[in-house]
Amino acid sequence: MFLEIFLTLALGTIVYLFLSRKKEETLPIEEEWWGKGQKSDSEEDTTVRPFKVETTEAELNDLFRRLDQTRFTEPLENSFFQYGFNSVYLRKVVSYWRNQFNWKKQVEVLNKFPQFKTKIEGLDVHFVHVKPPSLPEGRSAKPLLMVHGWPGSIYEFYKIIPLLTDPASHGLSDEHIFEVICPSIPGYGFSEASHKKGFNSVSAACIFYKLMCRLGFHEFYAQGGDWGWLICTNLAQIAPNHVKGLHLNMVSVTSMRFTQLLSILLGRYFPGLFGFQDEDVRRMFPFLKKGLYRILVEAGYAHIQATKPDTVGCGLNDSPVGLAAYILEKFSTWTDPEFRKLDDGGLERKYSLDDLLTNVMLYWVPGCMVSAMRFYKENFGKGIGTQKHEKLPVQVPTGIASFPNEVLHTPRSWAQQKYINIISFNFMPRGGHFAAFEEPELLAADIQQFVGRVEKEELWREKGK
Repeated sequence: MFLEIFLTLALGTIVYLFLSRKKEETLPIEEEWWGKGQKSDSEEDTTVRPFKVETTEAELNDLFRRLDQTRFTEPLENSFFQYGFNSVYLRKVVSYWRNQFNWKKQVEVLNKFPQFKTKIEGLDVHFVHVKPPSLPEGRSAKPLLMVHGWPGSIYEFYKIIPLLTDPASHGLSDEHIFEVICPSIPGYGFSEASHKKGFNSVSAACIFYKLMCRLGFHEFYAQGGDWGWLICTNLAQIAPNHVKGLHLNMVSVTSMRFTQLLSILLGRYFPGLFGFQDEDVRRMFPFLKKGLYRILVEAGYAHIQATKPDTVGCGLNDSPVGLAAYILEKFSTWTDPEFRKLDDGGLERKYSLDDLLTNVMLYWVPGCMVSAMRFYKENFGKGIGTQKHEKLPVQVPTGIASFPNEVLHTPRSWAQQKYINIISFNFMPRGGHFAAFEEPELLAADIQQFVGRVEKEELWREKGK
């Protein structure tokens, strides 16, 4: 009798714990409405409509007038980029923008890839959708969602897209050929901004999941850095059975465990104890300089945007030069912190002014800087470590490309606390925060090898069955 009662209770406890655990493993797919006013009773138009970037002469003339009327402030002597964007070099950028930069030509570049819009949860979502020009007989393309961040845009992916959709033509292995979908985060570029408070990374992930389903992709890969890291992570938490693999070129830890805190103090001296490799030690220590100090120097923008985005945003939305300085300063110091010691911020060592200004124009033309900055408040406004998604592990196979000049290095042993199934973690030889923009070949190769590992593991599992 007692044995039967004990076994019944034990079995009930196991079932309860199993079901409870399952409930906590995924994020719910919310049905939200972010459009203007109340949602109507009629069905939402799910049509996928072609889109092209267009700019009027009036818009260009307004830009030129504002550039001509810029008021510059002289920099301090020998200040380089240590006080922010050096205004001597800024004059050069503005002169190029006004007299040499050909926006109409760049619009043609933007429109070389097919673009579309579709309504999801009340918002017009803009995305680029590029299919392979050709496929070997019997082969199919692997759908890949790529998500940008701030202060980037879909244009960050324009150099890597051909490497993924047509790798053989660019000297890469064609073992895996991709069909690439790059949406603009709502509030960025040509995606409509939310009209209501609360639109955060989970909201964006839900919209992008619905986008992929609408396009007919029920299994796909996801890749991202910056906000793309968090949105794709949330996507893997929402739909783990649909995301075949998660590839990230930035990982951040939002909740620190005691062992991680201890590793900051002792990891330099006992790296093996905390799972650190030599490269981890080189990138992280001394931690006051390479960790804490760098975050303090680089994170002022985040505090502003997470608290009062509309205040500073109204100035940036009104001044193209202010907008360019605010954005391009990040493309300097987040590409290489040593660029702060240069008069020109090292910007043209890694990028062309045409590419940099095209990215700036994707904030200026649609006037989206304020809504882009609000994304910080929506994600951080309730406090770091307080959201459900921050406490949930990611079970989806994960690959991490760790670039040496990322703002803050996250070692594999830290990432493993969140991403349970890391099957690829590679220290990249060069590059910083804007990996797809700066080092498209390196990132494309890492995505290729990661997907190869996922596919092989899947094949082994099928054989095992």
